Amino acid sequence: MDIKALESFNWGAMTPEFIIVGVAAVLTLLDLFMPKNQDRRILGWIGIVGIFAALISVMGMIDQGTVSILNDTFRLDGFGKAFKVLLLVGAALVMFLAVSYEPKDGMKEYHGEFFYLFLTALLGAMVMTSSGDLITLFIGLELLSISSYILAGMRKRNDASNESAMKYVINGGISTAITLFGMSYVYGLTGTTNLLSIAGQLQSLADGQHVYLLGLAFLMIFVGLSFKLAAAPYHMWAPDVYQGAPTPVTAFLSVVSKTAGFVIVIRILLSVFGVAASEGPGSAPILYKMQDYISFIAAATMIIGNVVALKQTNIKRMFAYSSIAHAGYILVAFASMNFIMFDAIWFYLLAYLFMNLGAFAVIQLVSEKTGTERIADYAGLYRRSPVLAVAMGILLVSLAGFPGTAGFIGKLNIFIGTFAGESHYVLASIMIATTVISYFYYFGVMTQIFFRPAADESKFNIPFGILVVLIVAVVASVLFGVAPNLALDFLHNHFNQFADFLQ
Repeated sequence: MDIKALESFNWGAMTPEFIIVGVAAVLTLLDLFMPKNQDRRILGWIGIVGIFAALISVMGMIDQGTVSILNDTFRLDGFGKAFKVLLLVGAALVMFLAVSYEPKDGMKEYHGEFFYLFLTALLGAMVMTSSGDLITLFIGLELLSISSYILAGMRKRNDASNESAMKYVINGGISTAITLFGMSYVYGLTGTTNLLSIAGQLQSLADGQHVYLLGLAFLMIFVGLSFKLAAAPYHMWAPDVYQGAPTPVTAFLSVVSKTAGFVIVIRILLSVFGVAASEGPGSAPILYKMQDYISFIAAATMIIGNVVALKQTNIKRMFAYSSIAHAGYILVAFASMNFIMFDAIWFYLLAYLFMNLGAFAVIQLVSEKTGTERIADYAGLYRRSPVLAVAMGILLVSLAGFPGTAGFIGKLNIFIGTFAGESHYVLASIMIATTVISYFYYFGVMTQIFFRPAADESKFNIPFGILVVLIVAVVASVLFGVAPNLALDFLHNHFNQFADFLQ
């Protein structure tokens, strides 16, 4: 490719990615040359400014048409822009948590690395949202994954952090190998890695042996990506990693990384298997034939996540199983495969972003104050800090899916989606039953907060970063529960119903 061809591309489509790359590079150099005894939190504030600049850039391109550059390997379509908004908002809130993080285990010397590794992980997630090629999807996935492995083990002198990073690397490596093996089958059958070219060729697939191989490819890719989503039974790594990682990293993995996981699942499975004919031209796509497998994973994820969460005494492990359960709810929307699937998934991820990050803000502050992560340490929080207690109560109610909160609207959209088109009564029933089960462990935390005596009456000082996250999270959780059309109208008015997803 010559210089004229490169100059002809509309590089403005990659402005948000260029901003994140530039800020990450600046933070790396600043951290390298700053005196060792200087507070690295200034790097976090620079990172926050960079994330907001990238978010403003995305918002400025919302009403533009689809832009495709680099031989269609990078696509700025409605899907990419909608999910970049989620990723950037989530990343900004995580960075607010990070600048307020006060580790007591010697991690302060690595605080600078903490910030720019966040940005490289975010960059990988953003690349995935706009990838139109299996190779760029894989590059984005690995950029996110490798940065996350390092972040999970950032507390080098903490045994739990070391263990979590090792388990994360091993499980992540296995899942990557399985995913890549499945992608290789798709490439072998079509001779191309471009998603649109693959879709065009597979629409007329007629050879029974090729259909069989493509079915194997689907199972390998779906299983490999299920590790990234922490979907059962591939969730084994999540509780240990969530418990051992620094709290801002746990928040990042539970929200931003999970959103990126669903992005790549939708990009690959819909683009490739959503159009591949299962029995010759004109037949139902392979993806529809695989609905039962997706539904089984969704059901198992909801059941295992919610049931095992009941027995947890460590709050970060409890939230790990809660995160597994929420992945199951979103998989229900994906398994339904109807016209409201995109809306249901996007809104649920938006609601989950706010209510989960707000809860982790409280967890971070209480853990730093008490030195432990036991649920019992939340006893009497209402007396020690009414603001934290009320905020945590609202967020837990939203996570449980009570009416008047964003969590309820998110679950309601998914529940209604199970009856749009082909009905999925079993999935809908399991979703209701497991939601009821979740009330027990969410309200168990609330019982400690409001109805148990405090062992320590000392008050909490809420840092600015934590306060910002709490205000945004609580307001959004209530606002989108009372007026969900604010988010849904924004989605419908600016992203053209994702009509350009396969164009």
